[in-house]
Amino acid sequence: MAAQSAIIIRVAEAEPVIGSLREKFDHPVKLGVPAHITVLYPFEPPETIDDAILRRVQRAVSETKPFEFRLGTIGRFPGVLYLAPEPSAPFEELTARVTSEFPDFSPYEGQYESIIPHMTICFGDEGCAADAQVQLLARLDETGPVLCRCRSLSGFENSSGSWKEIYAIDLVAHD
Repeated sequence: MAAQSAIIIRVAEAEPVIGSLREKFDHPVKLGVPAHITVLYPFEPPETIDDAILRRVQRAVSETKPFEFRLGTIGRFPGVLYLAPEPSAPFEELTARVTSEFPDFSPYEGQYESIIPHMTICFGDEGCAADAQVQLLARLDETGPVLCRCRSLSGFENSSGSWKEIYAIDLVAHD
């Protein structure tokens, strides 16, 4: 398989609550994928990402200032358990802005009619997702929703077989 890249929002605030669940139920963790919400995947082949591409990403998000969100609502896709960010609109807007700048790349290769921002907790089968949901509910009952702040986008690539961050683009606060 050819090397791939993605633009994501890292969510370090969630790691203390969901990190061990992701390690148990979400196999991409073993490949270096941090807790995140995807902005655009797949993105440019890693070998084509240069300063010009990064300037285009920066231009696409230049009107977005840092924003707060919370993770406390559980959602499901077939075989997948996730936390939905609230509000979801800033994530939808970021994806729309980046895909507008890079129209050759559709989120998830255009497989879905609509994009639902989410942080995956379990990626597997229905049994795995059900087990993970019981454990996630218990943690959220204990901690309450995870309060987060989006300050930047991260570019990740997997040319080495593991995913690693190759750039970060800060969101700039506007007055």
